[in-house]
Amino acid sequence: MDNRDEVRAFLTSRRDKITPAQAGLPVYGTRRVAGLRRGEVAMLAGVSVEYYTRLERGNLAGVSESVLDALAQALRLDETERVHLYDLARAANTTPARVRRRPTRATTVRPIVERMLEAMPSMPAFVFNARFDFLAANPLCRALYSEMYADPGCGRNVARFVFLNPAAHRFHVDWEPVAKNMVGVLRIEAGRNPYDRELSNLIGELSTRSDAFRVLWGAHDVHAFRQETKRLNHPVVGLLELDHETMDLPGDTGQTVAIYSAPPGSPTADALAMLASWTATQQEGAHDAPAGAEPTN
Repeated sequence: MDNRDEVRAFLTSRRDKITPAQAGLPVYGTRRVAGLRRGEVAMLAGVSVEYYTRLERGNLAGVSESVLDALAQALRLDETERVHLYDLARAANTTPARVRRRPTRATTVRPIVERMLEAMPSMPAFVFNARFDFLAANPLCRALYSEMYADPGCGRNVARFVFLNPAAHRFHVDWEPVAKNMVGVLRIEAGRNPYDRELSNLIGELSTRSDAFRVLWGAHDVHAFRQETKRLNHPVVGLLELDHETMDLPGDTGQTVAIYSAPPGSPTADALAMLASWTATQQEGAHDAPAGAEPTN
């Protein structure tokens, strides 16, 4: 898989976002572009116009770290964008054979991790991968994301839920920033692992079925996970304002634990307790149902 198109689009989109004034360059006459010209980026990065043109055409093979650093500075990349540029350069120098020698990404969650999730009954907790697949979740998390779990088309993938299920617009109170950040994270992962076929299939599916995803994907913006407060509107217990923490599992490549919590005594803590009680009631009803009967929802 050639990542030249990805490199070309990323560099062009970053160049288009910087005005000469932001770069400290004088402006003479009428400009046909809002951002910087290729020659201006080349001058700022200390390389020839011909060399920068080659880079922007998507050829990062053999580029040195010093040139990447100069390019990142010239384009005023933030830390997340800088890492993405390095990932693109690394991918440009990686062959499929070298990819096969990398540690494989775990697709199942170790029992000890599942026990850890189950040991936090008062906090929604789950394990997900870079494609936003939910690999494991405790009962409270499954209750929190009940609409996603009830939709077989989502395949327990929260990106599909966000972009393909209309209920996500109500569930995620801040849907627009959530969607933008999610696309930015997928963009980083695509730059880091361009040979991930399942990721490519997911991006292709969302691009085909969601206009919103297609527009956001075309912006070539990148984002990294940050600890934050999530506002979710659950169909049973209403508004929840949840603190969000994530922790990578070093022994399980590509797996991350996410935990939602709320300050004791807060309205959200009370709502989580109510949701836990509702979940237990639903489970008891399912266990007590006669043979052949449908479980309650």
